Amino acid sequence: MRWWTFLLACSAVAAAVFFAACWLANDYYFFAGYTVLQFVVLATAWNILGGYCGYVNFGSAAFFAVGAYTTVFFHKALPLPIPALVLLAGIASGLIGLGTGYLTLRLRGAFFSIATLALAVVLQTLVVNWNYVGGSRGAYVVRPNEVALIGSYVQYLFLIMLALAVGALAVARAIERSRLGFGFATIRDDELAAEASGVPTLKLKLIATTLSGALMGMAGAPFPYYIGYLEPASAFGLPYAVNAIAMPMIGGTTSWVGPLIGALLLGTLQQVATVTISSAVNLLLVGLLLVGFVIVAPKGIVGLVQPYWGRKRKRAEPP
Repeated sequence: MRWWTFLLACSAVAAAVFFAACWLANDYYFFAGYTVLQFVVLATAWNILGGYCGYVNFGSAAFFAVGAYTTVFFHKALPLPIPALVLLAGIASGLIGLGTGYLTLRLRGAFFSIATLALAVVLQTLVVNWNYVGGSRGAYVVRPNEVALIGSYVQYLFLIMLALAVGALAVARAIERSRLGFGFATIRDDELAAEASGVPTLKLKLIATTLSGALMGMAGAPFPYYIGYLEPASAFGLPYAVNAIAMPMIGGTTSWVGPLIGALLLGTLQQVATVTISSAVNLLLVGLLLVGFVIVAPKGIVGLVQPYWGRKRKRAEPP
């Protein structure tokens, strides 16, 4: 399937999901759906660096928070429409990703992961002491009740996150099928051999950190309008870092579809658990599933299905 055909197919599915949610006429589905789609974007963004390149990033919450606080900053300085805020958040987070990559990507393995965790701590400390964006006390972001032509503002936020999810999936699939994706795969498989073969590994890793950071920041941009009140503890929350890693690991990291499956599965289970049991069990649920999949299916759901799918396609091919 060509890239533009894939984009059109995703857009058609997204439109069907939006109109189905409107038909149900219950704002809860938009609130819950927004969260699930937010995790789709985060998981897909993490997978560009963590799955395609093999560099585990523990700083997902930092890039998400940069996007959220970019919105808070411009909400106070110069109120802008959310699409513009999403773009600015992507630029800010992408630049931080580029800078982080330049400073840390000479590190490898656990050393790189620890460095990204340190980034989250540094940025959270900066935000806590920055009074203009609320500091430790947080900041209120008042949203309108309705939007012209769409209706409820919650539906508007859901529609924006739906468009971001489609865009993130299209970017991930385009990378996977391109020379850039093949370069990422050489880094994941054997970086030293790739360097010896002339692959510009540092350049490729900088591209990966920039793209990954930008998408995570874009996922965080609408969050202040969604939650209404933003504080460092919620923006830099542990669930974002944990879910961004767990969802691709459970779905599968070698393909764009893995993070999508993992995010839909885990995100839906967490929403159901929040309503029926308690939101406190969400991370426990993620942890149990992650441990189970690491033991039973270390390559995720996609890894379980791929051998069967390959045999099926081979049988279907004419002799």
